Amino acid sequence: MKDFKALAAAGVVAALALPGCATTPPPEKVVMSSMQSRADASWQAARGAADDEGVHVTFEDRARGIVRGDKGPFSVLITVMPQADGSVRVEFSVTGPSSQDGLQDRLTRAYQRRMGRG
Repeated sequence: MKDFKALAAAGVVAALALPGCATTPPPEKVVMSSMQSRADASWQAARGAADDEGVHVTFEDRARGIVRGDKGPFSVLITVMPQADGSVRVEFSVTGPSSQDGLQDRLTRAYQRRMGRG
């Protein structure tokens, strides 16, 4: 009977120890990788939008998230900025003799299409 009690006690101890074997959540690096992939996708889509709209790229700095170029008399600045909340902010700025050209809107639409949103 002593052996049975010892065996039962060992079984209870083992059963109580099992919940301590739960898996841990994935490391933070997985989240960062996802943020990096969103930033990369946004960069490629913004750069592609410039190509789609015939912008001649004159400067590109991926690390700083800046693309500069021109199309005829218009100067184009594209910025791609990862945000603290994991989103990516993309801005298109067009300056030139007339804001009526619609280049900024066309760049935005091209970007949205490349991101699968339009």
